[in-house]
Amino acid sequence: MSSVSELYDQRVSSGKLTADPAQQRVLPLLDELVAGLAEAAPVKSNGGWRRLFGGGQASASAPAGQAGLYLWGGVGRGKSMLLDLCIEAAPITAKRRVHFHEFMQEVQAGLEAARKRGDQDTVRPVARKIASDVRLLCFDEMQITDIADAMIVGRLFQTLFEEGVVIVTTSNRAPDDLYKHGLNRQLFLPFIKLIHERMQVVELVSPTDYRQGRTVGGQVWFVPADAAAHAAMDAIWTELTGGAAPAPLEIELRGRKLVLPAFAEGVGRAGFWELCGKPLGPADYLELVRAVDVLMIDAIPRLGLSNYNEAKRFVTLIDTVYEAKVRLIASAADEPEQLYNEGEGSFEFERTASRLREMQDASWGVPPAA
Repeated sequence: MSSVSELYDQRVSSGKLTADPAQQRVLPLLDELVAGLAEAAPVKSNGGWRRLFGGGQASASAPAGQAGLYLWGGVGRGKSMLLDLCIEAAPITAKRRVHFHEFMQEVQAGLEAARKRGDQDTVRPVARKIASDVRLLCFDEMQITDIADAMIVGRLFQTLFEEGVVIVTTSNRAPDDLYKHGLNRQLFLPFIKLIHERMQVVELVSPTDYRQGRTVGGQVWFVPADAAAHAAMDAIWTELTGGAAPAPLEIELRGRKLVLPAFAEGVGRAGFWELCGKPLGPADYLELVRAVDVLMIDAIPRLGLSNYNEAKRFVTLIDTVYEAKVRLIASAADEPEQLYNEGEGSFEFERTASRLREMQDASWGVPPAA
């Protein structure tokens, strides 16, 4: 099986990736981690995998780096792509790659089930169940914004480490900035300490934002929404994600779920009806824009009385995307000013059309130079 470095070089040779010195500096660390998975002998204990380091059981006092890697840096630097290569190169079947937000939703569901069973310790059985299924757990885009997650993530990771699970995670934030200014943050600080003790913390310092560079100054609104537009959107998707494999992302919406069919490297993609054909409101779209840095919408239709409710939701969605400064790329039946030009709501849509036009500007959403 190929190493992470070998997979990276293959993609560079094929033209799928552009060699980046900052990414290349991370490759030996991932190679070492993957090689360790092959060399370590897993044994079943208490229903979970336990990894042996130097003949002794891994513990919370194990040297830093033996439990995994925390890779952080600015958006669009290729962190998710490196995570994909790590998963592909790992010579084991007990491995999983999952968006951190989705993983924590699963954990919260497991905790609720444990409470219903009457378990006094709800975290440990959930962590052990996870450890029984995987030896390598890769999280994309770790961020802690929910107090419920903040209060349990430390004990969860502690148990996963004790069970021998190797964790690789990406994040836009340094560990010390996680849950910054959050409620009762002092209770979260032991988790930050745990990250530094048990994981190699590496900043991906690259001057190139592979998403920003490919959208700023380029076309982001494609008319009409035909096969040519779809192909153009596909090409942009490939460029923005740096070759990362797309995967569905489930966003929990107060008992409902919004599924983005394609998600990678902070880029989410869905069709108009998947985003506006369901009874969603401002709070729901707020959760959506928190989960993505770039939103791609396929096949926005002409709007009017025939799809009035969907049109109203589209207006709300664009307002939310605009306020959050999320980059928008879309294909549509017509230019913004011609999408909704008759019937009830057409006058109010003029503001939305203006925002859609503004969001096409190369400078929109780009932070000013320091």
